[in-house]
Amino acid sequence: MSDKTIYPFKAQKISGDEISLSDYKNKVLMIVNTASECGFTPQLKDLAALKTEFDDYDFEILAFPSNDFGGQEPLVGDAIATFCESYGANFPVFDKIRVRGPYADPLYKFFADKKQNGRLGSIPRWNFHKFLINRKGEVTDFYYPFTNPTSSKIKKKIRKLLAADK
Repeated sequence: MSDKTIYPFKAQKISGDEISLSDYKNKVLMIVNTASECGFTPQLKDLAALKTEFDDYDFEILAFPSNDFGGQEPLVGDAIATFCESYGANFPVFDKIRVRGPYADPLYKFFADKKQNGRLGSIPRWNFHKFLINRKGEVTDFYYPFTNPTSSKIKKKIRKLLAADK
């Protein structure tokens, strides 16, 4: 396994508990920054549908709320979790983080720096920017907010990643 994986990173749950992203080893992941007051917020339902479609596979969605774009995530803590649940969220929603700039969470600094991750450099331009991670923990692709999570392009890539390196 290369050292250019997401596994060294930690994430804080809304409860305050910290988990290691290594808990998701051997799973294909979609990591997405979310916000409750964004025009793309209805994608929370689409993310839930995507998760349901791949429930029988080693696939998980990790949501990271962020207030970096237009102040569109004013909620904090349990209010974020409750809001996401109202959209049917059936995936982990973590505590609010920053996803761009000098104070960005280390995971998002990793996504932004091709030297760190070995694959690409992508900084979210808005909420609902999606990253795909393979079973080895390597970032493989990203999708802009306007690409719906249930698009055939994303589903095809997820199927390919699930079939690889089993």
